[in-house]
Amino acid sequence: MSAPIRVLLVDDQTLVRAGFRALLDSEDDLQIVGEAVDGAEAVALAEATRPDVVLMDIRMPHVDGLEATRRITATPGLGDTRIIVLTTFELDEYVFGALRAGASGFLLKDVEPQALIEAVRVVHAGQALLAPRVTRALIEAFVSASPSERTLVPAPTPVPDGRLTGLTPREREILALVGRGMSNQEIAEHLVLSPLTAKTHVSRLFLKLGARDRAQLVVAAYETGLAG
Repeated sequence: MSAPIRVLLVDDQTLVRAGFRALLDSEDDLQIVGEAVDGAEAVALAEATRPDVVLMDIRMPHVDGLEATRRITATPGLGDTRIIVLTTFELDEYVFGALRAGASGFLLKDVEPQALIEAVRVVHAGQALLAPRVTRALIEAFVSASPSERTLVPAPTPVPDGRLTGLTPREREILALVGRGMSNQEIAEHLVLSPLTAKTHVSRLFLKLGARDRAQLVVAAYETGLAG
């Protein structure tokens, strides 16, 4: 039997943490390794416990989930730790910042119990958590907002041109389709490629753009204007 998926819970509300713990502890393949009440404690516990997945509340006092996500993804030795940010609002500007900082996706706090359990497993398996259309809707809402409305996260910094020039025309085309929310299968059908070929191209994009997962490819597509 494989080792259980190690999960760190981060939320400033005791009842929320207790609810998530009760739910996840009921699964044989999931193990809670710690609970944090704010971002600073989350970073310290992540370094101490090396969780596989962090369930991160995005809006917390002191150090919020955005900053905690940024610190965890930048910490040596935590490159395999995946972060799911939790929010009450579907179009939360904090979430865009968290995705840019390296989060693997987000969930609404009123998510169905089974969906939360499956989300932890999906992210641990290295897959993107979000339904592509949800990711796209979130980012489009942010990109289309006026600068004055972008008060919670800094304006996107475009990927340097040198990184895009390292992509082949086909890879640019595929990055644009990823940004539009297409799955590998949909990309293959759209470009009349085999699913394996589409998957190979996407894997190369991960390497060339230094993306942790598909959510960051979506962000990169918008930041560079390919998915505009």
